[in-house]
Amino acid sequence: MSQNPTKAADNAFCIARKNAAAWSEALNSREGASELLCIDRTRIARIELGSLIPYPEEVLLMADGYNAPELLNHYCSTLCPIGCRTQQKLDVAGLDRLVVKLVSAFRKDDSLGDILLDITEDGVISKEEMPQLEHVLSQLGRLEKIIGELKLWAQKNIQESEETS
Repeated sequence: MSQNPTKAADNAFCIARKNAAAWSEALNSREGASELLCIDRTRIARIELGSLIPYPEEVLLMADGYNAPELLNHYCSTLCPIGCRTQQKLDVAGLDRLVVKLVSAFRKDDSLGDILLDITEDGVISKEEMPQLEHVLSQLGRLEKIIGELKLWAQKNIQESEETS
């Protein structure tokens, strides 16, 4: 008999485990997850309740065991002190939505290369060119996020399709 954890319902690690329970009944419980991952049940509970930050090795085990590569991004972008400064939080979205976002971004940003060439042609970025450079960097960050989300979708779904084959 599985229970739906109400206190941990919005925790990314709990959500990933519960989603994985759709294909592995053992993951309906923390006990089953504990056996699969070789992580103590009470430690899993504390991670899911948010009272304990998991070790990177535990995040790797959960991401692999639950087929939830999004946990890696979640950990790096929200829990890791270095990653919080360097990693963007990625959203897990459907392929159709990601493709629309990517094509739209490419259409809007097709002049970025020209702008960047104009700014850097003399080898110096002047004060007047700084707003243009900031715009280019902002748009590249937006593209980076969309590409990361597409890669995340592929990691999750290509592995799922290989497992069902």
